[in-house]
Amino acid sequence: MQFEINAYKRELQGSSASRRLRRAGRVPGIIYGGAAVPQMIEFEHNVIFQALRKEAFRSSVVNMSIDGKVEMCLLRDVQMHAYKLQIKHVDFQRIDATHAIHQKVPLHFINAEIAPGVKLGGGMAHHGMNELDVTCLPKDLPSFIEVDLKDLGMGESLHLSQLKLPAGVSVVFHGEGDPVVAGIVMIGAAVVEEEMEAAAAPAETQITTEKKPAAEADKKAEKK
Repeated sequence: MQFEINAYKRELQGSSASRRLRRAGRVPGIIYGGAAVPQMIEFEHNVIFQALRKEAFRSSVVNMSIDGKVEMCLLRDVQMHAYKLQIKHVDFQRIDATHAIHQKVPLHFINAEIAPGVKLGGGMAHHGMNELDVTCLPKDLPSFIEVDLKDLGMGESLHLSQLKLPAGVSVVFHGEGDPVVAGIVMIGAAVVEEEMEAAAAPAETQITTEKKPAAEADKKAEKK
């Protein structure tokens, strides 16, 4: 799946210019990468806000028209207001149709309710991963990867090597072994495991897929 969106060149930088943009219902951003220099851009807030409501937009190729010139890119970072439904800044990275890209893609789990371990054993599905880092050509990038749990019994797991990937898509995994993607566990065991993971996880204020030095000066100004 590919998306199309309109953007406009932005000449003025700094916190004052960004505040004026936001008051006018617009969102500052940047597009970088490739042979071209980083370009400051802006969007109509409602346009980018509605696009970001679609899960697929965050993991799909975006054809961005900047004053009539189309750039193929991927969303790399979104900054939201601390408590308002307001987008403060967005980053996009240019890509080339002939070169492989790396992107995180969400996992969609299906058929957990008919898995023997759930339907007959009274267990529940436990997800070890919610997204996958993949590499492929832009034309092969999936919006999501489906994980079918219909054959799992109690105590059984589906591992990374067992996933059925779309044609042309490969997994990028830098860890060791063959990690569990999902499994069927006893309900009590799943609750205890989730509570332990939540207690051990560090607090995070923002999830960022990638940052580039070219955007840092602009972002620091935005936050003042």
